[in-house]
Amino acid sequence: MADRLNVLSAFQFSSASLKLLREAAGTEVVCVANNEELWSRLQEAEVLCSYSVPNQWRELAPHLRWLQVASSAVDSLRFSGILETGGQVQITTAIGMNATVIGEYVFGSILMFNRNWPEMVRLQDRHVWPLSSHWYRLGGRELTGQTLGIVGFGSIGRRVAQLGRAFGMRVLATHRSAHAGDQDADVDQLFASIDLIAMLRQSNYVVLAVPLTAETEGLIGEAELRAMPTQSYLVNVARGRVVQQEALIRALREGWIGGAGLDVVMDEPLPAESPLYRMPNVILTPHIAGVSVQYDQRLAALFADNLRRYRAGQPLLNRYEPARGY
Repeated sequence: MADRLNVLSAFQFSSASLKLLREAAGTEVVCVANNEELWSRLQEAEVLCSYSVPNQWRELAPHLRWLQVASSAVDSLRFSGILETGGQVQITTAIGMNATVIGEYVFGSILMFNRNWPEMVRLQDRHVWPLSSHWYRLGGRELTGQTLGIVGFGSIGRRVAQLGRAFGMRVLATHRSAHAGDQDADVDQLFASIDLIAMLRQSNYVVLAVPLTAETEGLIGEAELRAMPTQSYLVNVARGRVVQQEALIRALREGWIGGAGLDVVMDEPLPAESPLYRMPNVILTPHIAGVSVQYDQRLAALFADNLRRYRAGQPLLNRYEPARGY
């Protein structure tokens, strides 16, 4: 491994983070401002930090040996072919870097639903002061004693479980490698993936925190939504394609479930004509659950650690594993 690297980043690190990265790399780390500059500089890059790569990356980046993905997911890379290089290009992700902020988002969405906060904001905009909470369905629901079901027990799922426990909830979770009888200190009961329906039947709140893979695409459909209690609330911080969206719209219209908090949808940006915009039991956000002012620091710390490992010929952290799809 050469001592001097050519390191390029499409992620705009702060000055303090760049200083850390330069020290770890032993050389300059160049941040590019747009795709044109990225493409022009890829020719000599050995290491790249980016959310994605152009489909013609082989021609544009012939010396690329390692891609540090700036997010926890790799679905933006699937059509580029870079995930199927047989190790020619190492892929590492930022799994775990946004667990804290997404966990907080999940409970922000749940608490807004429980108190009908969107309606209270609309009333404020109209200068309306209800004389009774019953007039606008503003009565609150409590979390204590309720059951939280988490689909996907990775770093995000675990953080959600810990917060659920802090609210006094009974916490259930599915994990792809769990078996019947498995236990975990952060949950009351751990379910195998094949027992998803059994977990959903018990869950007043359901949080989707799985990566998008061949196994999870379309995971939540009519059968799963009908299994949930009628007043339950679904929060999706995974990917839109984990849910069969037409089935979800029908479930929300017909009252199979109580509501949904969606940070992700099937097609982003969500088309203006989508009925999801008009549904009073839906809280929509534009794929921002993982956005945080602290993310720069966390990603830089991970990237710097991996840069040191790369230079020393050591195994990198958060390696993408083709067999599991993330």
